[in-house]
This record gives sequence, C-alpha cells and structure tokens, in this order.
Amino acid sequence: MERAAESPSIIETPDGSRTAFNARFGEAYGSRHGAQTQARHVFVEGTETHRHPAPRVLEIGFGLGVNFRATLADTAARGVPLQYVAYEFDPAPVGWLREVSKNEPGAEHPAWQAALAQWPNGPVEVRAENVHLTVHVADVLNADLPQNWATALYLDGFSPSRNPEVWTPQFVSRLAGTLAPGGILGTYSAAGHVRRSLEAAGLTVERRPGAPGKRECLRAVR
Repeated sequence: MERAAESPSIIETPDGSRTAFNARFGEAYGSRHGAQTQARHVFVEGTETHRHPAPRVLEIGFGLGVNFRATLADTAARGVPLQYVAYEFDPAPVGWLREVSKNEPGAEHPAWQAALAQWPNGPVEVRAENVHLTVHVADVLNADLPQNWATALYLDGFSPSRNPEVWTPQFVSRLAGTLAPGGILGTYSAAGHVRRSLEAAGLTVERRPGAPGKRECLRAVR
C-alpha cells in the first residue's frame, strides 16, 4: 500500500498541492489546475463554511481528503468545532492519501492522522480535539442520509459524464433534504442539467466564478 505513494498516478498541480488519477473513472480526484485552491474556493468558501461558528459538513465523494483537510485547517485556525460526514464508494490507497497530504494544511492535525491510521477499513470514525469525522465506505445512493442536518454540502463526485448517478434530479433532491435551513451546497460543476436539478429540488442556485481552470461553479442555498 505504501508503495502507491510513489505511483505515477500522483499529480502535482500548479498551486503546489497534489491530486491523483483514478483509472476507474478516468479522471483526477481534484482539479489539475490547483487541488487545494479548488477545495478552498469551491467548497470551504463557496459554502461559507469559513464563516460558520460550528460547521456540520456532508461530503459526497471523500476522495483523497483534500476538502476535509482544507476545512479542518480552517476550523482549527479559528478554534471552532467541526462535524464532518462523508461517503466514499471506492477508497483510494492510503499511500496516496499520505502523499497528497504531505506538507499540506491540516496534514498534521490529530484528526487527519487518526483517519490515516484507520483507512480504508470503514466506517472511519474519528474524534480528536474539536473534530468528529465519519467516513462511510459505502454506496451513497443506497445510504440513509441525515435529514435537515448539514450546514454545508460538498457535492464532489467525479464529473457528470463519468459518474452520472450522483448528479441525477432524483439524487440531488435527496441531497437537498440533508441541508439544514440556510444550508449551502457547493459544487465545482456548472453544467446546465446540474443547475436545473438543484433548482427543481427547491434550492436557490447562484453561479460563481470557478476555481482556476473552470469559468464557473455553483452554490445552492436551502
């Protein structure tokens, strides 16, 4: 497993952060134009989690943990508690998680180190300092999702063309129900059918400037 950290699948992105290529879906886990920048812009700031006094985050597609670590670094710096629930159907090798997180924000936090120690024997359940992390190694399409709970929802599955199941109107409607009133969904996708699905689910949708490499991304508020 550790040898996977040296895999050619690891990609260094222009902002100095790393991602990796998933052969199953034929895509990188995070933006090749800046994985850490995308995590911060689209998800942490896009959902206003960086301003929330006690975020409760639901993530669809934990991937390499980049969004979690970006969120963790923010809440740790502000001294606020974090509850984070994620679903991951196809866990990446732990060596990839270690390599991608090396010298990155949040990498030395006890919650991240504890998650690595458990990975990928799901569910991963971590309580460390002010953080409660749960990663369900399961198909989110069949999961019992929390209702009216999330202050932020990170919709970060592989692209609609590669992983269409998590972008359908039916599943997006289920996701809308996980948001607490005032909760915000953030996603890197700005596809028209994704926007229409979010609107059909009763969310107020806003186009935002995208992270590097993307003209736009979406934010949707309950």
